[in-house]
Amino acid sequence: MIASLIKLILSNPSVSLLVLGLIGSLVSLLFKKKPLSKPVIVEALVAYFFLFSIGIGYLNNFLMHVVFAEYTAKFIGWANSPFQLEVGFASLGMGVAGLIAFRPNLTFRLATFIPPAFFLWGAAGGHIYQIFKTHNMAPGNAGAILWTDILLPVIGFALLYAQAKVLGGGKRGLTPGNKTACAES
Repeated sequence: MIASLIKLILSNPSVSLLVLGLIGSLVSLLFKKKPLSKPVIVEALVAYFFLFSIGIGYLNNFLMHVVFAEYTAKFIGWANSPFQLEVGFASLGMGVAGLIAFRPNLTFRLATFIPPAFFLWGAAGGHIYQIFKTHNMAPGNAGAILWTDILLPVIGFALLYAQAKVLGGGKRGLTPGNKTACAES
């Protein structure tokens, strides 16, 4: 039972990290001054999404494509390739930016989120193409990863939109260097 749960968590890091981010935000809100305002709640959700789904998620992607390249290629249903090294180092950059985006700054978060969002949607398109062209139904091509490649950008952009909205959009949240970009955090 425990071994099966551990295998499920490790084989679906995108889902696991999204859930951990949600748990982290809920735990952080337990320690905030009550009553909780909408900006405080949104900040917690956005911050922990960036910490787990982008920061830790892309550092994990770096490790999987660089250190465990052979395993990762097999999981996706591909042969190992030198391009995995390039994907790994691109993921390293996105992961480091994601960790920095844990700190409140909506402009930086938006700029940080654009590369992984388009990477994920591009990967989803590639997975769908491989499903139809080669019938690649490997778990790393047609499983949970396909759905998180589509949905994580939607969730991220929705959270960033919610944060911009509670902060007054461009007036307060999207101006460069705005130290009040995440009021009450």
